Amino acid sequence: MRVAIVYHSGYGHTGRQAEAVKAGVEQVEGAEALLLTVEEAQARWDDLAAAEAIIFGAPTYVASASAAFKAFQEASSHAVMARGFAWKDKIAAGFTNSGSRSGDKLATLVQIALFAAQHGMHWVNLGLPPANNSTKGSEEDLNRLGFWLGAGAQSNVDQGPDVAPPESDLRTAEHLGRRVAETTRQLARGRLVTGQETAPRPDSPDHEGGSARISLEAPG
Repeated sequence: MRVAIVYHSGYGHTGRQAEAVKAGVEQVEGAEALLLTVEEAQARWDDLAAAEAIIFGAPTYVASASAAFKAFQEASSHAVMARGFAWKDKIAAGFTNSGSRSGDKLATLVQIALFAAQHGMHWVNLGLPPANNSTKGSEEDLNRLGFWLGAGAQSNVDQGPDVAPPESDLRTAEHLGRRVAETTRQLARGRLVTGQETAPRPDSPDHEGGSARISLEAPG
């Protein structure tokens, strides 16, 4: 079961968040994480088509995803949609980072969720209650920034990626990776029980240039 993580990071902070997502994916038995920058991903469309889930990440710049991430989104229109809706019914999720606590990160998560919807993907939310919103709250809490749609992180603009985002935001990203992998495993097992096939893969006869269908086995 492969979960791809496709991200852009302008200064390294979102890259640390992506690494935390990867660590969360790898905590789930049978899950393999494939970490790709948006530049690498545009040379590996077949690898993304073979993944059961894709988690997208981008920094929030001026209330929007970065230009590099948008370039990847636009490239997918020709490379993926034109090749037969290759990401349809895959699991999707998203994460983002900005310099301020809000930074209009929700706008970026909405953009990524709509992007996934255009590909016919199933969106997985963060699945955590908002934290640090009472006198008993703490900056060490998971989801300290209070996001629902995806994982949010905040990095001080005068700190490098060696110290930012803080550990609580990285653990929140880790939670997202684990949640996506667990949801993907549940969907895979459900498809086995119902006899449903997975979306066409690069090596299946339903995919251009393919030769054989891979059966999806549920991990133990």
